[in-house]
Amino acid sequence: MVVPPDNDVLWARALHVKHNGSPALSGVSLGIRDGEILAVGGPRGSGKTTLLQCLSGQLLPQQGEVWFNSMPVHTMGPLTRERLRRDRFGWIDPAPVLVPELNAWENTALPLMLRGWGRRAAKTTALEWLERLDIGGCARKRPHALLQAERQRVAIARALAPAPTVLFADEPTAPLHRADRAHVLRTLTTAARSHGITVVLATHDADATALADRTVSLLDGRRVNTVHLPPVAEPEGRAACSLSV
Repeated sequence: MVVPPDNDVLWARALHVKHNGSPALSGVSLGIRDGEILAVGGPRGSGKTTLLQCLSGQLLPQQGEVWFNSMPVHTMGPLTRERLRRDRFGWIDPAPVLVPELNAWENTALPLMLRGWGRRAAKTTALEWLERLDIGGCARKRPHALLQAERQRVAIARALAPAPTVLFADEPTAPLHRADRAHVLRTLTTAARSHGITVVLATHDADATALADRTVSLLDGRRVNTVHLPPVAEPEGRAACSLSV
């Protein structure tokens, strides 16, 4: 077992995962520093969601290691991993999954109350986050009365309200229009930076990767790197090429 670097809040080595016999991850390794916003890019089906599920303890790799703050997630039992996800991690799905019977502030406050917060303190924190995400006026509306972009902001507020150490965002703007995507991404990354929250963002959106500190790319379950070849003398009108490996 290899000890992870001290300055990585998350560290994975040689992850291998198969779904129904088909490889989803093939030897993926990476480290994520505290407070970093990391974009995991790649086309659909490249393994982005599987990687986030492994890093967050939702899915155990068939081979490989995952460490969080020098704790081996890959050897934890189910209850320990569940507590880790509840107490230290946040998660945002591609489409907002809200409790239909609860209004916006109650949905946002739910993870706080599950951690034992009193209703008044949880409500105050929930309202503060809804205001930060520009939907304070929707606090008493139930999900059916909200627009899709508003529901997604509620889901983001719910994930950020407990101040997780790491926030995993799996294509969080996929169902949104371009203008809404840009606004939601800016509010998410700004809020994370202001509170020192590490973000692992799975996306195939170039606008999303532009807001990250660093990007890693997946293709068919493997990490790929773009190698820019040095310019060579070419006839006029022909451009230098790049190679992905």
